[in-house]
Formats: sequence, structure tokens, C-alpha cells
Amino acid sequence: MRRSKADWKPSDLRRLYFGFGFEVDEGGSHSIFIHPVYPQLRATVPRHAPLPKAYAAFAVKLIDELVDLMAGEDKPHLGV
Repeated sequence: MRRSKADWKPSDLRRLYFGFGFEVDEGGSHSIFIHPVYPQLRATVPRHAPLPKAYAAFAVKLIDELVDLMAGEDKPHLGV
């Protein structure tokens, strides 16, 4: 995902977020992923495919933020 932000599907992001412990809340046409330990980490993903590259870029930043929080670092990447 870091190398190519193109052609990611909602199911790809779902697998990624679930792999890092996020839970999902299904909205009307979007899935909202929230981390149970760090609820400030959240992402909204539409259910249509393919997704714009910005969704993959945001996922990379969000996972980096999670890794930093889990490591005990206090370096916000997203300004949340």
C-alpha cells in the first residue's frame, strides 16, 4: 500500500483495518473503522470500488499513528 495507492478496494482496506484491530460500524453507504483502544483513530471508507488514492494514503497514515501510539510515542501524524 505504501508503494502504490491506486486500485485499492473497500475489501482491501477492511482486511487492513481488521488486521490492526479496528472494529467496524456500518453506515448507509460507508464503513466506519474505529480502533477500540484508541477511539480517536477512525476512518470512513465508502463501499464503492475502486477507491480514490486518498483512502489508501490515509490508511497508511492512520496505521503509522497506531503503531506510534502502541510503541508509547507521542508523535501525532494526523493532527487528531
